[in-house]
Amino acid sequence: MAEQAINQGSIRSIFEPESPFTDRPVVQCVQIKTMEPKAGDALRVQRFRVVLSDIRNYIQTMIATDSNDIVTSGKLKKGSIVRLLKFGPQVVKDKKILIIMKMEVLDEYGELEKIGCPEPLDLKDEVKQQPASISGDQFYGNKPVQQQAPPQQQQRTVPVHQRNPGTPAHPHLYPIEALSPYGNKWTIRARCTHKGEIKTWNNAKSSGKLFSVNLLDDTGEIRATGFTDACDKFYDLFEEGTVYYISSCEVKIANKKFSTLTNDYELTFKNDSEVEKAEDQDNKPQVRYNFTKIGDLGSIEKDTTIDTLGVLKNAGEVNTIQSKSTNKDFNKRELLLADDTQTSVRLTIWGNQAETFDVPEGAIIAFKGVKVSDFGGKSLSLLSSGSMTVDPDIDEAHKLRGWFDAVGQNAQFNTHASTFTGGSGQDATKTIAQIIEEEAYLQSDSASYFNIKASITYVKNTSTSTLAYPACSTPKCNKKVTENEPNLWWCEKCQMNSPKPQWRYILSIMVADHTGSIWLSSFDEPGQMIIGMPANDLIAMQDQANEDDNKNNTGFHEAVNNATCKMFNFKVRAKMEMYQDQPKPRYQIQSLHSLNFAQEANKLAQILKQYDVNSDSLFVN
Repeated sequence: MAEQAINQGSIRSIFEPESPFTDRPVVQCVQIKTMEPKAGDALRVQRFRVVLSDIRNYIQTMIATDSNDIVTSGKLKKGSIVRLLKFGPQVVKDKKILIIMKMEVLDEYGELEKIGCPEPLDLKDEVKQQPASISGDQFYGNKPVQQQAPPQQQQRTVPVHQRNPGTPAHPHLYPIEALSPYGNKWTIRARCTHKGEIKTWNNAKSSGKLFSVNLLDDTGEIRATGFTDACDKFYDLFEEGTVYYISSCEVKIANKKFSTLTNDYELTFKNDSEVEKAEDQDNKPQVRYNFTKIGDLGSIEKDTTIDTLGVLKNAGEVNTIQSKSTNKDFNKRELLLADDTQTSVRLTIWGNQAETFDVPEGAIIAFKGVKVSDFGGKSLSLLSSGSMTVDPDIDEAHKLRGWFDAVGQNAQFNTHASTFTGGSGQDATKTIAQIIEEEAYLQSDSASYFNIKASITYVKNTSTSTLAYPACSTPKCNKKVTENEPNLWWCEKCQMNSPKPQWRYILSIMVADHTGSIWLSSFDEPGQMIIGMPANDLIAMQDQANEDDNKNNTGFHEAVNNATCKMFNFKVRAKMEMYQDQPKPRYQIQSLHSLNFAQEANKLAQILKQYDVNSDSLFVN
């Protein structure tokens, strides 16, 4: 029965348009093997090579990593009969292979011995010279040893056939999954799923500009970046949603600081790189999602990058945040999303997406590449490399639409966010965990204030250049001065020299309570209480050590180290600011005072009374 179920000749028909084509061929799995990574390739994800037979021919295939579970779960076994649901024929270094994106195991046939005596699917027109046994050397361009053809017999390579006659043939067509720094003759056919804006940089070493695109085929996704000349050459060529043939790029290890894709490699456009818009735009690779339900965000760690799908419940107005380092304005808009877990979450979009967002409430939106923010309650932020698709034609979106139309419109939704109790007119006492929970609700145009009781655990960078700065000695000026000549310090604001500066603290300290830790910044007045002396005195200790050639400078370091383990009540100002084009909360100490232990003990006694504990019995005379 199994032999009758197998579509004999289907493997050859996949690669040869003139052959009758089987849409969902049934074949037999005759070998499964884990692919060994090459030297220096330890970062790559696990891959599996599977040999499939249609009784007449066999062929090497590679399982796309998204479908690895069919092997790791033990469902696919040697001898299984399978139906190929989604696959992509490729030619890699004159080897025909299949990339399997989706298959199903026909359990009713069980595990069988190899059926028939299949032969390899030849690439040459001459007499078959490949060994009948299936070895591990016949994959990704490892050519088997062949007898030399007679001089009079000219070898001819079979052209790469395309299913669509309008599409030009491209030699060395590779799947994205197969790219590595060890090969250079390749071409990928990929869809541009994201095109970033042009960014510029200017530092002491160099200046220039760059842009990045995300490229997708049926096997995976990869990021490609063009710098300066390549940016000018290729930026206008790319359009989101369009398919291209791309070749002659540099393949290197991905910098995860700038890329959220799972691929361990990334591409860099060079001057001789080639980008060609495909004439055939049919059969575009579809964006693949790994959705996290909104109701499951509570178990997702902060700073994790995820995909999510939700119904748009509300879209806020566009607000502006100014980068403190560049004074550049960034636009943002907050969206309220919900799903069939009856949970809602706030998601922030940025830049041009925030400005041009025009989606009606009730639309289904799929987000790819959003960052999870917050500690307890959760919020989301769409990364610059992420994307969103309105009413996508995918099963998950159709299912969510059916739920929302049936019952979701009148449902009551839980939320991951805690109610924000801080504000310019409130000085609520909070734990650090509460502060972190409410980060997502900080605004760039208004500050919030609160009190915390915490201990100093660390003073950052214990050197004079990062602990204090030389300020103008004119009362209430406080501007930074520069030393033009020995004992002459110039103030740009006052337009005058002074014989010595007034040193002022600019501390960055870590504080902690029983719920967590955060960084606080402090200027001069709070800094004097933290260090225990004016900044002038601390700098004088450093200058004296330099004169005495005391490299250890124990007095200076002791003064800084003694600041740790001190506990204070801090009044803190919180505000959202931009740092390196990313929103970051900034917590600045407004004032602080030492603990009044009698008062603190009374507060604890009042709390204990709420739990019917006899607080008097806890104190010993």
